[in-house]
Amino acid sequence: MAFDFNKWNKHFSEYSYVEKYKFSDNDIKLYNSITPSFKKDINKFIFLNRWYNHISSLEEFSKTINPLKSHENLNMSTDIEDLPQLLLNYLSINDSFDSLLFASSKGLEHQKVIGAVKSLLSNEGIISTKDEAVTNYELTEEGQTIATEGSHEYRVWQMIGESGISQAEVMKLPFGKLGQAKAMQNKWISIDKSGGEVKLVRKVNDLSEDPVKVELKTCISDASKLSPNAIKELKKRKLLTEVTTKKVIVSKGPSFTTCLVKHEADLTPELIQSGEWATKQFKKYNFDALGIPPKSGHLHPLLKVRSEFRNIFLQMGFEEMDTARWVESSFWNFDALFQPQQHPARDQHDTFFIEKPEKSTEFPPDYLERVKKVHSEGGYGSFGYKYDWKIEEAQKNIMRTHTTTVSARNLYKLAQNGFKPSKFFSIDRVFRNETLDATHLAEFYQVEGVIAEEDLSLAGLMGVISTFFKNIGMEHLKFKPAYNPYTEPSMEIFAYHEGLKKWVEIGNSGMFRPEMLRPMGLPENVNVAGFGLSLERPTMIKYGLSNIRDLFGPKIDLQMIYKNPICRFDKDYKFKLVEKKDVETVA
Repeated sequence: MAFDFNKWNKHFSEYSYVEKYKFSDNDIKLYNSITPSFKKDINKFIFLNRWYNHISSLEEFSKTINPLKSHENLNMSTDIEDLPQLLLNYLSINDSFDSLLFASSKGLEHQKVIGAVKSLLSNEGIISTKDEAVTNYELTEEGQTIATEGSHEYRVWQMIGESGISQAEVMKLPFGKLGQAKAMQNKWISIDKSGGEVKLVRKVNDLSEDPVKVELKTCISDASKLSPNAIKELKKRKLLTEVTTKKVIVSKGPSFTTCLVKHEADLTPELIQSGEWATKQFKKYNFDALGIPPKSGHLHPLLKVRSEFRNIFLQMGFEEMDTARWVESSFWNFDALFQPQQHPARDQHDTFFIEKPEKSTEFPPDYLERVKKVHSEGGYGSFGYKYDWKIEEAQKNIMRTHTTTVSARNLYKLAQNGFKPSKFFSIDRVFRNETLDATHLAEFYQVEGVIAEEDLSLAGLMGVISTFFKNIGMEHLKFKPAYNPYTEPSMEIFAYHEGLKKWVEIGNSGMFRPEMLRPMGLPENVNVAGFGLSLERPTMIKYGLSNIRDLFGPKIDLQMIYKNPICRFDKDYKFKLVEKKDVETVA
């Protein structure tokens, strides 16, 4: 028989729900006549749908239509899908329940009960919950074995018997060594060497039961009967493990009802066009839920740290240098920095030489002659290196070994255009033919800062360095004298790392030598200082990496790139020092 929607829609258009609606037997008959196949069509009829939703929300009506299913008669095979409704029915005759105890008493998986509770929480106000944690103890695999077969020490004690037994025979058994040690610790047995043979003999003859086995069986039945010391000892022997289970105490909410109304997840165009939205209930937006990550490119951690370092330099008034020249001549990489052509200082760089083009030929001629002279004859108060300087060595093309070659070019340009106090920085790759290991690659990023000022002092350099490193969270520094071919004096920079509990080398610094600066044409009263560090080391510390191959190279984990956070050194990257001084100089 077809259901006359129009008739009933017109009928209920005359009813108001301002006053409390009292349902009758006619309501029950009509409600029961609406089969599941008809329910989807009700939404098209505003007044009929309003009546249906209203009467479904009445608790007394719900009890009449669907008598409460008793939790004692819970049928696992058919009722598990109705678990949220069953929980509401249970709450209607009980003030509250413990999710763990309820699941245990009904033979249900605790997670299924938790899932049903979470489902009910989506209906605001129906239930209230309180999270709690319960600590239980479970036997480990070894603990289960001992609970069945007995402890190692008790089995050794049983083997010894009244006449004793050879120690060597006991040691052949898998549990022999540990069993002997524990039995001697308990003063159950002793070692007898009087007969020429090392024997194990009993010191205690009356052990009616194995105490460890008894404790483990007690733990299975009721762990609360065990003393704290007994539990501590069993955990120490790894016979027992502590398991924390999260549970919820569920009680009636301020809007408790046993009738669940389905909430719409989305406001669709169809609902708007049909007018059904007026009688529907919608799920509230969860603004705390995580959104779907957009599918897009991700910045590598090195680039994030590089960007942060760059911002710090710019905030300190530094100007960024052009670092696009990866292939450089030996002249700018070595000779301009007063590094001799036949000196171990060049070999220490482990340089990559270029086969094609093999040489560079364009150099500032006057500057070239001044560099040649200061190397071979000296000048500007220096004796030089006193060797036959060769243009052929200076012309060789290489992969630059440091970004100081960029600084040299900029300082020469500064001298030619008329000196003015300047601060430069660069962050880019350099290349060295080194043995690859967990902390070294053939290419890496070098961070460099250069300050050129009149009468600049070493103390001024230390102040700039302290300011820079303070901006990345390294507030406590030490400076140690060092040697560099093109700086004098030179200093290594150390920072105290609270995590490692030691001082960590983080950079190098120094005042550029006159033999480097005067040939460029810089005035005598101008001093230039520089400091540098790698980009990889602070990045590895920042993101908790111990192997550089996890940061850079063909085997890198892409998930690490996708999930690493924004780099903010000034907020959370702190080196803490236990000493009082912020800056120390170490001899």
